[in-house]
Amino acid sequence: MTTTYGPLAIWAVVLVVGAATFAIRYSFVYLFGRIDGVPPRVEAALRFVPAAVLAALVAPAMIDPGPTLVATVLDDRFVAGALAAVVAWYTDNMFATIVVGLGALWAAGTVV
Repeated sequence: MTTTYGPLAIWAVVLVVGAATFAIRYSFVYLFGRIDGVPPRVEAALRFVPAAVLAALVAPAMIDPGPTLVATVLDDRFVAGALAAVVAWYTDNMFATIVVGLGALWAAGTVV
Protein backbone atom coordinates (compact mmCIF):
# COMPACT_ATOMS: atom_id res chain seq x y z
CA MET A 1 0.00 0.00 0.00
CA THR A 2 1.48 3.27 -1.04
CA THR A 3 0.64 6.76 0.11
CA THR A 4 1.26 10.24 -1.10
CA TYR A 5 2.24 11.45 2.36
CA GLY A 6 5.90 11.90 3.09
CA PRO A 7 7.76 10.21 5.93
CA LEU A 8 7.67 13.38 8.05
CA ALA A 9 3.86 13.56 7.86
CA ILE A 10 3.50 9.89 8.73
CA TRP A 11 5.81 10.22 11.74
CA ALA A 12 3.93 13.35 12.84
CA VAL A 13 0.65 11.44 12.76
CA VAL A 14 2.20 8.53 14.70
CA LEU A 15 3.54 10.88 17.37
CA VAL A 16 0.32 12.88 17.69
CA VAL A 17 -1.85 9.77 17.94
CA GLY A 18 0.59 8.23 20.42
CA ALA A 19 0.54 11.37 22.57
CA ALA A 20 -3.26 11.50 22.44
CA THR A 21 -3.52 7.84 23.45
CA PHE A 22 -1.10 8.37 26.33
CA ALA A 23 -3.01 11.47 27.48
CA ILE A 24 -6.33 9.61 27.50
CA ARG A 25 -4.92 6.71 29.49
CA TYR A 26 -2.92 8.91 31.86
CA SER A 27 -5.93 11.10 32.55
CA PHE A 28 -7.68 8.20 34.28
CA VAL A 29 -4.60 7.39 36.37
CA TYR A 30 -4.25 11.05 37.29
CA LEU A 31 -7.95 11.45 37.99
CA PHE A 32 -8.24 8.41 40.23
CA GLY A 33 -5.01 9.39 42.02
CA ARG A 34 -6.52 12.74 42.99
CA ILE A 35 -9.80 11.49 44.43
CA ASP A 36 -10.00 9.49 47.63
CA GLY A 37 -12.67 7.05 46.63
CA VAL A 38 -14.50 6.01 43.56
CA PRO A 39 -18.00 7.50 43.47
CA PRO A 40 -20.69 4.84 43.89
CA ARG A 41 -22.23 5.56 40.49
CA VAL A 42 -18.87 5.12 38.76
CA GLU A 43 -18.19 1.97 40.77
CA ALA A 44 -21.59 0.60 39.77
CA ALA A 45 -20.90 1.39 36.11
CA LEU A 46 -17.44 -0.20 36.25
CA ARG A 47 -19.01 -3.52 37.28
CA PHE A 48 -20.37 -3.89 33.73
CA VAL A 49 -17.05 -3.28 31.95
CA PRO A 50 -15.85 -6.92 31.91
CA ALA A 51 -19.15 -8.16 30.49
CA ALA A 52 -19.19 -5.40 27.89
CA VAL A 53 -15.61 -6.14 26.84
CA LEU A 54 -16.31 -9.86 26.61
CA ALA A 55 -19.42 -9.24 24.53
CA ALA A 56 -17.48 -6.92 22.24
CA LEU A 57 -14.87 -9.61 21.70
CA VAL A 58 -17.23 -12.57 21.28
CA ALA A 59 -20.14 -11.11 19.31
CA PRO A 60 -18.24 -10.35 16.08
CA ALA A 61 -16.77 -13.86 16.07
CA MET A 62 -20.14 -15.43 16.78
CA ILE A 63 -22.30 -13.53 14.30
CA ASP A 64 -21.49 -14.05 10.65
CA PRO A 65 -23.86 -11.98 8.54
CA GLY A 66 -25.21 -14.28 5.89
CA PRO A 67 -27.05 -13.44 2.71
CA THR A 68 -30.38 -13.79 4.53
CA LEU A 69 -31.56 -13.46 8.12
CA VAL A 70 -32.33 -17.17 8.28
CA ALA A 71 -28.82 -18.07 7.14
CA THR A 72 -27.38 -15.75 9.78
CA VAL A 73 -29.50 -17.22 12.59
CA LEU A 74 -28.87 -20.83 11.53
CA ASP A 75 -25.08 -20.38 11.40
CA ASP A 76 -23.22 -22.96 13.51
CA ARG A 77 -21.39 -20.39 15.61
CA PHE A 78 -24.53 -18.38 16.28
CA VAL A 79 -26.52 -21.45 17.38
CA ALA A 80 -23.68 -22.68 19.61
CA GLY A 81 -23.26 -19.22 21.13
CA ALA A 82 -26.98 -18.90 21.74
CA LEU A 83 -27.07 -22.28 23.48
CA ALA A 84 -24.07 -21.32 25.59
CA ALA A 85 -25.74 -18.03 26.51
CA VAL A 86 -28.89 -19.85 27.61
CA VAL A 87 -26.86 -22.27 29.73
CA ALA A 88 -24.91 -19.39 31.24
CA TRP A 89 -28.12 -17.53 32.02
CA TYR A 90 -29.77 -20.45 33.81
CA THR A 91 -26.83 -22.16 35.50
CA ASP A 92 -24.24 -19.42 36.19
CA ASN A 93 -21.72 -22.21 35.66
CA MET A 94 -18.77 -21.30 33.47
CA PHE A 95 -17.68 -24.91 32.91
CA ALA A 96 -21.16 -25.99 31.81
CA THR A 97 -21.35 -22.98 29.49
CA ILE A 98 -18.06 -23.84 27.82
CA VAL A 99 -18.91 -27.53 27.51
CA VAL A 100 -22.34 -26.86 26.01
CA GLY A 101 -21.05 -24.18 23.64
CA LEU A 102 -18.13 -26.24 22.38
CA GLY A 103 -20.26 -29.39 22.24
CA ALA A 104 -22.91 -27.62 20.18
CA LEU A 105 -20.30 -26.20 17.85
CA TRP A 106 -18.67 -29.59 17.46
CA ALA A 107 -22.03 -31.31 16.90
CA ALA A 108 -23.10 -28.73 14.34
CA GLY A 109 -19.80 -29.14 12.50
CA THR A 110 -20.11 -32.92 12.56
CA VAL A 111 -23.72 -33.05 11.43
CA VAL A 112 -23.44 -30.45 8.68
